[in-house]
Amino acid sequence: MSAKKKAAKKAAAPKKVAAKKAAKKVARKAVKKTIAKKAVKKVAKKAAVKKPAKKAAVKKSVKKEVVAKKVAKKVAAEEIGKAAYLLFLKRQETRAPGTSESDWLEAERLLSK
Repeated sequence: MSAKKKAAKKAAAPKKVAAKKAAKKVARKAVKKTIAKKAVKKVAKKAAVKKPAKKAAVKKSVKKEVVAKKVAKKVAAEEIGKAAYLLFLKRQETRAPGTSESDWLEAERLLSK
């Protein structure tokens, strides 16, 4: 073999190694994609199987809505209470006549706007 051919082989050797590494990377990515696709298919199949249990899911969602409304009412009650207290303080400063019930109703009216 001539010196030129030997030099060409040495120069080609690192390129081959790099090409093999790149090919391995591509293969690993392909394997990961296929695994991910299989997982998605499994989840889709499970969801398809669970469709008959739709009534239970609807009941759960209705329960969640009811709980959310109750929480909203509690938050609203706390806000009304704070507003009523501020109205009470204002009423005391101005020495205006009134009751705590009237403060509460006024706070509800103001917050409902």
